[in-house]
Amino acid sequence: MKLPDNIKAQVKSALEEDIATGDVTADLIPKENQSSATVICRDDAILSGVAWFNEVFSQIDSDVKVIWNFKDGDQIKANSILCTLSGNARAILSGERTALNFVQTLSATASLTNQFVIKIAGTTTKILDTRKTLPNLRDAQKYAVLCGGGKNHRIGLYDMILIKENHIMAAGSISKAVAQAKKLHPCIKVEVETENLEEFREASKAGADTIMLDNFDLRLMEEAVEENQSNGGTIKLEASGGVNLKTVSGIANTGVDFISVGQITKDIYAVDLSMRFDN
Repeated sequence: MKLPDNIKAQVKSALEEDIATGDVTADLIPKENQSSATVICRDDAILSGVAWFNEVFSQIDSDVKVIWNFKDGDQIKANSILCTLSGNARAILSGERTALNFVQTLSATASLTNQFVIKIAGTTTKILDTRKTLPNLRDAQKYAVLCGGGKNHRIGLYDMILIKENHIMAAGSISKAVAQAKKLHPCIKVEVETENLEEFREASKAGADTIMLDNFDLRLMEEAVEENQSNGGTIKLEASGGVNLKTVSGIANTGVDFISVGQITKDIYAVDLSMRFDN
């Protein structure tokens, strides 16, 4: 898993938000005091965010030492000690919340992603993320999805064409929208969102690389998969809409290539972490 290139910038922004002109509470501690601390994970979880945590203390005080017992992507049991810190007490206190915020959020995304991945084990279907991410944390959350065993969909509006209902209405038809996409951006993959079999067939004939089956019921998904296979199976099929931990297995069993799940980045519950000073 390749780390995003913007970790330093994300951490810098987060520290500016939290510390601003200075940590007036940490000022109560003598500036020469040295301390050690441990970070405990109170939940079963998939770990993600180690690099962000380390970067927080690198930017505050590079002399703070962090030793990890786990790495990103590891399964963590509740009440495990994730890491230990040692160094200037003020620095550790000032970085505590920002560092924990990154790890608790990214581990939440990784953990929920992993729950979906487990539900479809034994199938060839892959779990995809969406653009429904926390502002300014898209790269971080998409990295966390990888930690949980999922796959990344497009990163933004620039690296893949996804023709949706409003694009189709503005262009006049699916066929016209696809033709224009291929004319303007011949090297970029084109996906079309469809809401019924008629639209699916039009997108298929128009030459879409991927077709999204939006809110199709299982029977219609199976029909689309069968038709696609009879036409050579060169188009990738992505199911979307109404996906949750109860429905995802049945959707995967229709034979679709991908299932996109907005929930794994937007409907997450932070993993319960705590930092405890040893002295």
